[in-house]
Amino acid sequence: MGDYYVNTRAQLNGDHEVHKENCPWMPDPENKRKLGFFFNCKDAIIEAKKLYPRADGCKHCCPECHKR
Repeated sequence: MGDYYVNTRAQLNGDHEVHKENCPWMPDPENKRKLGFFFNCKDAIIEAKKLYPRADGCKHCCPECHKR
């Protein structure tokens, strides 16, 4: 559980990655949006998909939610 953020800039494949606080791959401050506090990445992804339908978990900090 913790705070989650979504990258406002899409990856080359069109995905917007979701990161957990303190992820070493966190985007720069101007390229991230706080999603809020969640108990797991699955709930954070659901919230991110309201903004970006192609949201996906970071393979480093949210591997269980990384699909692509």
